[in-house]
Amino acid sequence: MATGKINVSVENIFPLIKKFLYSDHEIFLRELISNATDATLKLKHLTDIGETDVKYGNPVIEVKVDKEGKKLHVIDQGVGMTKEEVEKYINEVAFSGAEEFLEKYKDSAKDSGIIGHFGLGFYSAFMVANKVEIITKSYKDEPAAHWVCEGTTEFTLGDSDKQERGTEIILHINEEDEEFLEENRIQELLVKYNKFMPIPIKFGTKEETLPLPEDAPEDAEAETKTVDNIINNPEPAWTKQPTDLEDKDYKSFYRELYPMQFEEPLFHIHLNVDYPFNLTGILYFPKMTQDMNIQKDKIQLYQNQVYVTDNVEGIVPEFLTMLRGVIDSPDIPLNVSRSYLQADGAVKKISSYITRKVADKLKSLFNNNREDFEQKWNDIKIVIEYGMLSEDKFYEKAQKFALYPTVENEYFTFEELQEKIKDNQTDKDGNLVVLYASNKDEQHSYIEAAKAKAYKVLLLDSPIISHLLQKMEGEKEKITFVRVDSDQVDNLIKKDEEKISKLSEEEKEKLKEDFEKVIPKEKYTVQLEAMDSDAAPLLITQPEFMRRMKEMQQTGGGGMFGMGNMPEMYNLVVNTNHPLISDILNTKTEKKQERLIKHSLDLARLSQNLLKGEELTNFVKRSFDMVK
Repeated sequence: MATGKINVSVENIFPLIKKFLYSDHEIFLRELISNATDATLKLKHLTDIGETDVKYGNPVIEVKVDKEGKKLHVIDQGVGMTKEEVEKYINEVAFSGAEEFLEKYKDSAKDSGIIGHFGLGFYSAFMVANKVEIITKSYKDEPAAHWVCEGTTEFTLGDSDKQERGTEIILHINEEDEEFLEENRIQELLVKYNKFMPIPIKFGTKEETLPLPEDAPEDAEAETKTVDNIINNPEPAWTKQPTDLEDKDYKSFYRELYPMQFEEPLFHIHLNVDYPFNLTGILYFPKMTQDMNIQKDKIQLYQNQVYVTDNVEGIVPEFLTMLRGVIDSPDIPLNVSRSYLQADGAVKKISSYITRKVADKLKSLFNNNREDFEQKWNDIKIVIEYGMLSEDKFYEKAQKFALYPTVENEYFTFEELQEKIKDNQTDKDGNLVVLYASNKDEQHSYIEAAKAKAYKVLLLDSPIISHLLQKMEGEKEKITFVRVDSDQVDNLIKKDEEKISKLSEEEKEKLKEDFEKVIPKEKYTVQLEAMDSDAAPLLITQPEFMRRMKEMQQTGGGGMFGMGNMPEMYNLVVNTNHPLISDILNTKTEKKQERLIKHSLDLARLSQNLLKGEELTNFVKRSFDMVK
């Protein structure tokens, strides 16, 4: 058996690193600023632990565009490098100076915020530059160095007359990448990727208006001065302790994250954990719409204050991706280009923690100010209901704060609701029957009929409610949910005295035949029922099972809840005690009887918003003719 070592040719792999390491060429600027940040934080750490007597001061990272010279400069005031360190960190591909530093100072530097891991970020410069220069002077008392490379494996390394500590990277931009010589483009990238980096980033200057003194005359004009244009906030709210922040600080940070969002968030959740992983962040509950997709991709993922992505699937449970805010963790496993998550056990732990933290916050809000929580329910319910449907642990916790509003704007937890209806809403088997409406206007007549019998009717109108009710019926014993216009309402609830029909059995049999001759059998099942004489003559109900399956089909489409095409099926309940029904039964001519049945059916359909298009037009015309 032969053994050996795989030979990796730098000549062959270097072009691949330059061109294909990162999916977006624009990421080069993020990587270079991340390196500059690491260099600055290393110096801070060394001064903090007393390893150097160099003054740290108030360093900034500066980005400069030289459009005429076709150059882009990134300048830091960090630790800098000696010639030997340039040889070690720059000329050895995939050797990470950040990793080496963290290993050397592992006990004291673990919270330093140093970013780098792979030792490859610098080479992203060659994606947009045909020549790169490094001019660097170490914090140690050694000569400055000047490194130059034109995108091959060859370089030159000599002395430099640089006097200030730190490193300057000079990119000679390719002709096809001259967009990166436009100040607006660079400003856009700095805001996108580096808005919350921990070291101030200077990009040009700006004019600042000075405040007028209190005793200034009314016609006095304010003076202006030129100041550095610092484009980032080095100390964003999520890096601070919750005890150091007030509600106004959270709202201010929300506006900083979403400057085009004019509505205030409903409330926030501050994440702050250091064991068994490091995670900080702030999540905001915005006002929700009924659309479950439009809200997504609003949470930003950072790693040590470096922007990574706004696609947080995996680390944030799916039901919470409709929230907004920031999550930052050095423990999130990323791919080499730091652009998306790697599959990892730590991600599942973080996801579970976020779920638990959100549930605890919701319970706290409910307990501390229930009235306010009830007022916000309609704006947050879609998230909570989706969480109950998709996450079992969240479902368990939500039992303490999930609300079930009635059509009369009362709000109950499920435990409270059961207590409220247990004496009046049971079926013949002793099961509790929960009546609900999904649309107050469309189901108004059914709601009023239920209220007349002192039944509580919930208003459950979110797009996923059918799925959630299926889950709840499976989880809870002796509970049935029935929509108020369902065919099961009268079958299940048996508290009223049974009404006696005014028709004989022979008359009922004939009546059913008369209706079935006219009513389309593929859509309606005719049922006779004795009700109050002042109740509607015809009532349209839908089989509960068929209706739920139809709703699931509409909610899921072809995706998670897709059910295929379900037919439209209804029950036509004929009130045998209504005078109109007696008139129909006793009509002498078949033609008149057919006209009465069709018109009565259309009225029943109209009341349920089932009469549309040409049928509605014909009905209106026919009604006017009758009036005329």
